[in-house]
Amino acid sequence: MSDAFCSDCKRQTEVVFDHSAGDTVCSECGLVLESHSIDETSEWRTFANESGDNDPVRVGGPTNPLLADGGLSTVIAKPNGTTGEFLSSSLGRWQNRGSNPDRGLILAFKTIATMSDRLGLVATIKDRANEIYKRVEDQKSSRGRNQDALLAACLYIACRQEDKPRTVKEICSVANGATKKEIGRAKEYIVKQLGLETGQSVEMGTIHAGDFMRRFCSNLGMNNQAVKAAQEAVQKSEEFDIRRSPISIAAAVIYIITQLSDDKKPLKDISVATGVAEGTIRNSYKDLYPHVSKILPGWYAKEEDLKNLCSP
Repeated sequence: MSDAFCSDCKRQTEVVFDHSAGDTVCSECGLVLESHSIDETSEWRTFANESGDNDPVRVGGPTNPLLADGGLSTVIAKPNGTTGEFLSSSLGRWQNRGSNPDRGLILAFKTIATMSDRLGLVATIKDRANEIYKRVEDQKSSRGRNQDALLAACLYIACRQEDKPRTVKEICSVANGATKKEIGRAKEYIVKQLGLETGQSVEMGTIHAGDFMRRFCSNLGMNNQAVKAAQEAVQKSEEFDIRRSPISIAAAVIYIITQLSDDKKPLKDISVATGVAEGTIRNSYKDLYPHVSKILPGWYAKEEDLKNLCSP
């Protein structure tokens, strides 16, 4: 129920909405205040155990400005029944014979969407990756290149530009077999092509060790106090000239934090969770060790606690 002004009662009264008739009725005098209202809510509910073949949707998908027809082209389905199958197969053959300039783009967008879902990325990153791929594809210079590596590189660049970076190893894990080297080459190729298109260098965004910290800590199952300490420590580390990659610094900070907590994590587990080699973590720890007293927050570790850290 909600309140509305009733012209008969001359005041605000509670009104009832009749969904079957589309009428808004005053609950006190019964006057129909509004008739034939349009119900904008969903006309069905979808449950997880329902068959995928019984799709109640009677409308198409949203428009896509990156496609020539806006994504509104007609696709002939396969109805049940022998006559329907014959009709469908005939029309289907004619449809396949027709040239669809967006067929390659649609398949590429589906692949990007699948990779995004597997990484748990938001829709804005997926849309940015689609846009990057469309700009590269419009230059007609990507023929013969590894398509999976190209799509993975688009996703990597989109993550960087949206300030939600992912490591190359994370992207590689969903890239349908494309290697880190192939993705790296594809990334350089895309950056070069986009630079030629705009006449200026492509802004990739700056990577900070803190961008990876919460995700890495979550992979290791660290408690909230340890996660907070790690985030503060990694921000402090940026004040020092530590010539290591942000991912290596993040892994080394996590190693330090866990060694000072009751729930110590072995170096092997940290390496698996962060994708950084054990030797690289040790070397980064060696570079961080002289600054530990200034990097770690005082509420997490006292001066005497730092003596428990092993010497690099």
